[in-house]
Amino acid sequence: MPAGWFTTFTNCSYCLNGEVVEDHLVISEETGTILKRTGYIGGEIVDLEGCIIAPGFLELQTNGVNGFHFTNFENEEQYAQKLGETARYYATQGVTGFWVTIPTVSAEDYQKILPHLTPRTFEHGASLLGAHVEGPYLSPSKHGAHNPSLFALPSVPPSEIYGASNLPNIKLATIAPELPESTSLLWNHLSHKIRVSLGHSSASYATGLSALRCGATCLTHTLNAMSPFYSRDPGLAGLISLPSPSPSPSPPTSTVHPPFFSLIPDGQHLHPATVSLFYNTAPTRCILITDSVELAGLPDGTYPPNAQIHHWQRKCGDRATLIKSLPSSSAHTQLSTEPPRDPPGSSPQRLSSNETLVGSTISLSTGMRNLQAWTGCTLSQAVRTVTETPAKMMGIDAEDGGRGVLLEGRRADFVVLRDDGTVLQTWIAGQMVWEAEGGLLG
Repeated sequence: MPAGWFTTFTNCSYCLNGEVVEDHLVISEETGTILKRTGYIGGEIVDLEGCIIAPGFLELQTNGVNGFHFTNFENEEQYAQKLGETARYYATQGVTGFWVTIPTVSAEDYQKILPHLTPRTFEHGASLLGAHVEGPYLSPSKHGAHNPSLFALPSVPPSEIYGASNLPNIKLATIAPELPESTSLLWNHLSHKIRVSLGHSSASYATGLSALRCGATCLTHTLNAMSPFYSRDPGLAGLISLPSPSPSPSPPTSTVHPPFFSLIPDGQHLHPATVSLFYNTAPTRCILITDSVELAGLPDGTYPPNAQIHHWQRKCGDRATLIKSLPSSSAHTQLSTEPPRDPPGSSPQRLSSNETLVGSTISLSTGMRNLQAWTGCTLSQAVRTVTETPAKMMGIDAEDGGRGVLLEGRRADFVVLRDDGTVLQTWIAGQMVWEAEGGLLG
């Protein structure tokens, strides 16, 4: 590649700060970064035919996808191969960076898996940016699909659970702040540069507020596996309404920064009206996640257990559930009937007493379209919830080579979208790594 080689994208617009900017974009294929938009002559010209450029999507919470659950570790070779396949699959979905979520497993399993989650890039694939440990410091009363027998109290240090040498690979930990000695646990995580999110918790608003004062910065899949939002006891979800502190040269030490918060916009975990209420309360702190499991990307059917879930699982449309008891006649067969569908805007179907939600099966692009339909936000505002906002929460937006925002000097990871949000192309470090069948004219 000739030194200084660059590409200019014309006849397009791009998403920035929740707005659509009508302008061209210039990238360096040599450095893989975004350049100034003026002063370049020559290079390659790409006509995007009126399409929209958005930063590459960032997947903050995923337990697995396309048949691979991140807790399923057989050996180093198998795990490395599956991570590479997952990274390349994510590129086809517009995802250019992801945190691997490891839910509650044994200390032995954590210490077996975490060494292989060192941040790195994959050829033609999304970047692995580290690990999110969702457990084992969670509340037994809000265990969800986690195994509460594997939960630990904060008196057991993270180094003993995860392994001291693995702590640098952990970028985020979800903890329940009502556990005894949770403040010391939170500080322990922060001392190792591990961000803390509050979740799988029955904590009160006051307890959550104390955790924010100690440095917690996020809520994990808000309202799911969390204390309900009541009129006189809003619980952790009530923290979303905290105002942002006024800028001042010397903010008071008592200032509490309102949290980022993640939502699962699949129509199963939250009612559309709930998503709309929370998003519109604090749109610049809202992060869409899939909380996907390995059933995402697979056909509807029944599937075997994984290293976390020791029950058979069922994928039915956008719903993924564990099945507490499965009729022997269906144990090894996929469902052949069309899954029931909820009408738009309706309440999610009630789960039977035999089922528990285990995660979702949607993609981030589907979540974006749902957010637009349920809240009335624009495409660029929906894009922000899977790009700029998670990048800020992850701490990877501001430095040179940073991600999630289309500014000069940032990494040239981006997607080309139709105006309905359909992903047409994925570019990583200035190179196109995937294009939808038919391309821009398809």
